[in-house]
Amino acid sequence: MRYCGRDFTEEEIAWIRQIIIDQPELSRKDLSILFCQTSNWLKPDGGTKDMSCRVAMLRMEKDGHFTLPPPRKKHTAPYKKIRTLWTIEQPEINKKAGEFSLELELVDKSGSALWNEFIDRYHYLGYKTLPGAQLRYFVKAEGQILALLGFGAAAWQTAPRDNHIGWDRATRKKNLHMVVNNARFLILPWVRSKNLGSKILSLASKRISDDWQERYNYRPVLLETFVEKQRFRGTCYKAANWLEVGETCGKGKLGNSEGEVPTKTVWLYPLRKDFRTRLSETS
Repeated sequence: MRYCGRDFTEEEIAWIRQIIIDQPELSRKDLSILFCQTSNWLKPDGGTKDMSCRVAMLRMEKDGHFTLPPPRKKHTAPYKKIRTLWTIEQPEINKKAGEFSLELELVDKSGSALWNEFIDRYHYLGYKTLPGAQLRYFVKAEGQILALLGFGAAAWQTAPRDNHIGWDRATRKKNLHMVVNNARFLILPWVRSKNLGSKILSLASKRISDDWQERYNYRPVLLETFVEKQRFRGTCYKAANWLEVGETCGKGKLGNSEGEVPTKTVWLYPLRKDFRTRLSETS
């Protein structure tokens, strides 16, 4: 049975069920950490995948496999649409891309709410928590925010990407963490600058491997993104040397909701020449 990208055996589910009975004092967090440690379900940096495990266990409970202990803490409150003066629309900026001295600034805890607010206010998809390992950036020039980028976990499956790599299911499962999804890209609506998008993408592609290595202790080898066909043509990705490899079939990020999401073009950017070799390693 597959949950959160992992196949669970009947024996593992029976083990969880028995631990819940034998150790009722364990919290949901304790239970997920114990399972990850016992089954060696780990992230590339060696930490346990307890967050994914908790989501998987909630879905198992919903499917009737067992009853989890009651939550110890209240659920995190849903995102509230915050509107502050920091994100109000600014006077129009008209410059050539080459006139900007651009810098990418990693979003830290102090800037997280501001990034969220900009995205929720001006991006057509709004704000949603990025899944899994992630990095977010402000794109600035002379201290002024011009654009925002967000990178997170790759889609579980998408045929155009997987065919381009030459993946089978087992190899994809093992190496998916080395693909990073450009989940959000927003140039603020008052910024008018031809070729600015492709320049920003080029800067990000040169930097993200080092930043990912510093935070997560491994280097991704491929970037992906999905461009909604009815809204955009992907011009800035093409200009930044990303490769269009096909279209989705409307199944969503997890590949389980066919027909419920818009068709998107799939774009890839290799972060190293031997990306196929690295993504095809099985040992």
